[in-house]
Amino acid sequence: MYHTWMRFFTPGPLHRRLGLVCLGVGLQHGALPAVGPRTLDHHVAVVIDAGRGWYRFPDGRRTPVTAPALLWLTPGVPHHYAPDPATGWDEGFVDFTGPVTATYTELGCIEPDRPVVPLTDAGPARSVIGRIARAARRGNPLLEVETSAAVHELLVTLRRTRADTTPDGTPVLTALARDACRPLTVAEHAARNGMTPAELRTAVRRGAGCSPKDYLLGIRLCRAKELLAGTDLPVAAVARRVGYDDPAYFSRLFTRRVGTAPVRFRRQQERAVPGGWSTRIPDAEHPPTIITGHV
Repeated sequence: MYHTWMRFFTPGPLHRRLGLVCLGVGLQHGALPAVGPRTLDHHVAVVIDAGRGWYRFPDGRRTPVTAPALLWLTPGVPHHYAPDPATGWDEGFVDFTGPVTATYTELGCIEPDRPVVPLTDAGPARSVIGRIARAARRGNPLLEVETSAAVHELLVTLRRTRADTTPDGTPVLTALARDACRPLTVAEHAARNGMTPAELRTAVRRGAGCSPKDYLLGIRLCRAKELLAGTDLPVAAVARRVGYDDPAYFSRLFTRRVGTAPVRFRRQQERAVPGGWSTRIPDAEHPPTIITGHV
């Protein structure tokens, strides 16, 4: 026996301009029938949070699937899978499409070459799928916008819960983030981590979807923005704080990547406060109570 619930959507041209749209959502459990062999023209993320089964590759190879796990069904790639008839499985699936999928694939959030991905925990992804299912209520005027936003969140959630990494990435990414503002070359970062530059490039591409240079640059620019907005340090001092001895080079790089010069960014975003900003991340759901005096 099995139980199936699903809804399918038809986003219009305006909603498709969002770049990523949800085409459907489903929740199923039990000894479900086999799916395929078939080929789709869009993406599907199938999240399995209980049970086991199998997946067959286009070349005929078959691999076991054990929850928690993710199945990536990608456009143009034949797939064939099913739960074990003795145990069944619990699954939630989301169909989606749009040009932004190419960017998510390049970033490593969608993995066409790895259709079966072990997860550390299917709960966070199932929570997002549950929100998509609730948004699918009849007559919801914000259906397409809500579900589009949720697909973005689902892709990030699935990336964070992949079993081969931690929520904050691999130890290599952690080490790079720690040393990002030190004036080190990529080769020096690689040596500090006991790797060749080629090995470091592979690890960072796998973990962050970009090159080591871009990963380090992103961290440096974020820190530079914080210093420009939250302190009165001269631009040259900010440059040195984030690893650049040449302030002119830093200014050119900042302007090219951010789209505005450091001094102009400071004028637009200045938030200087005595003592600097807090380093503790606040709880947005439970902000501190502001006590005001009686008038």
